[in-house]
Amino acid sequence: MARLSLNQATIKRATVAEAVDGCARHGIESIGLWREPVAYQGLERSAKIVRDAGLRVSSLCRGGFLTAVDNREALDDNRRAIDEAAALGTDTLVMVVGGVAADKDLVGARQRVADAIAELAPYARQAGVILALEPMHPVFCADRGVLSTLAQALDIAERHESVGVVVDALHVWWDPAVDEQIARAGERIASYQVCDWLTPVPEDVLLGRGYPGDGDIDLDRLTRVVAATGYARDVEVEIFNAAVWAADFDEVIGQVSRRYHDVVEPAL
Repeated sequence: MARLSLNQATIKRATVAEAVDGCARHGIESIGLWREPVAYQGLERSAKIVRDAGLRVSSLCRGGFLTAVDNREALDDNRRAIDEAAALGTDTLVMVVGGVAADKDLVGARQRVADAIAELAPYARQAGVILALEPMHPVFCADRGVLSTLAQALDIAERHESVGVVVDALHVWWDPAVDEQIARAGERIASYQVCDWLTPVPEDVLLGRGYPGDGDIDLDRLTRVVAATGYARDVEVEIFNAAVWAADFDEVIGQVSRRYHDVVEPAL
C-alpha cells in the first residue's frame, strides 16, 4: 500500500484535515490535494496537517485553463498554483489545460496552451515543480481539455525540462496508441491516476467514474504498461461520482484501499 494515494476529489466533501486523517487511519501514506479545499483550510495549515500526519502530497490539482485569448490572469493564477505546490511539498502540479475558448478555434486553443506552458515552464523549474499536462477524454474537449491524447500532451511536454504528463486511466484507456505513447512518455509520467469507466454513462459524464474493477477499463493491462516504463511514483485513485461523494468518508477510503490492493497493486 506504500504507493497508494487518495486523490481528495474522491471524498469531495472532506476538508484537508478530514481527508488526511482518513488516509492516516487507513495506512495510506500519500494524498492528492486540490487547491480549493487547501485555500479553505489555509495553505500553511494544510501543509502542517500533512506533515504532522506523516503523509506526503502526491500532487496538487489543478493548474491550467490556458485557452483564453487573453491569458494574463490565468498565467498569474498558475504561478500562484506553482508556489502552492512547492509550499505543500509536492513536485507535481496537475494541469487541466482548458476547453475551446469562445472563438471556437480549437487549433488556436491548443497553440495558446503550448505558448502558456512555454512561459510557465521556467518559473516551475525554479520552484522544483513539474507541470503535469493531463490529456482528457475527447468528450471533455469543449469545456475542460483541448489536449485529447497522450501524444498531444507529450508534443508539448517534450519541449521543456520541467513539464510532464498525467496518465489518467479514464482519459487514455480508449486510445489505440496508448501503449506506444506511455512508452514514449517514460520518465515524463508525473502521475498515474486510476478509476473505472462506468456504463451506462450518467447524464453528467464527468461523474461516470467508478471504483477500480467496477467498469470497462482493463486496469491490470494498463497498469502493467505504465509499470514497464519504470514508473515508481504514487498511484492516485481519483473518483468523480455522486454516490461516492455522498457516502461516508471512512467507507469510501476503505473501499479505495481494497480495490487498489486487489485490482491495481498486483500489476505494479
